[in-house]
Amino acid sequence: MTALTEIPVRKADGSETDLSDHAGEVLLIVNTASKCGFTPQYADLEKLQRAYKDRGFSVLAFPCNQFGAQEPGDAAEIANFCSLTYDVTFPVYAKIDVNGPNAAPLFEHLKKEAPGLLGSKAIKWNFTKFLVDRAGEVVDRYAPTTSPKDIAGDIENLL
Repeated sequence: MTALTEIPVRKADGSETDLSDHAGEVLLIVNTASKCGFTPQYADLEKLQRAYKDRGFSVLAFPCNQFGAQEPGDAAEIANFCSLTYDVTFPVYAKIDVNGPNAAPLFEHLKKEAPGLLGSKAIKWNFTKFLVDRAGEVVDRYAPTTSPKDIAGDIENLL
C-alpha cells in the first residue's frame, strides 16, 4: 500500500507533487468550495492552522466543483478568494474531483480508509474533512456540517 504522503497531488499551479513535505504532521484534509454555505468554515480552518502549525499540524485544502458547481473559479481566482477573504495560510491545492471516475487518488484513499455513514464511500458535499495522524493513518472523517472548531480536541489528542 502506498503511504498517504506518497500519493500524487497537484499544486495550485498544476505541477505534480506529493504530500511528503507533510510527513510526520497531523493533517486535516478538506474538499473546499468558494461559493458554498459552508465556505465560512475557511475562517475556522485558518484558526486551527494558526493555533497548531508550530506543533506539527497542517490543514490541506482541495477545491472541488462537483457539488452544485460551487467552485467555478480557476486556480488564481481560488487563491485570490482564499487569501483576500479568509487570509488563508495553509496550502490550497489544484481543483480536483473527489467522486466518480476522475476522483483524485488522495480522496480515493481517504474514502477507503474512513468510510462515511453506513459504510458509504462517496463524499456527500463540500467541506468533508479527514483527520490524519502523524503516521499517515486516517483517524476520522467529519461531515460538512461539523465545524472545524469541534475537531480541535481530536487534533490536540494527536499532537
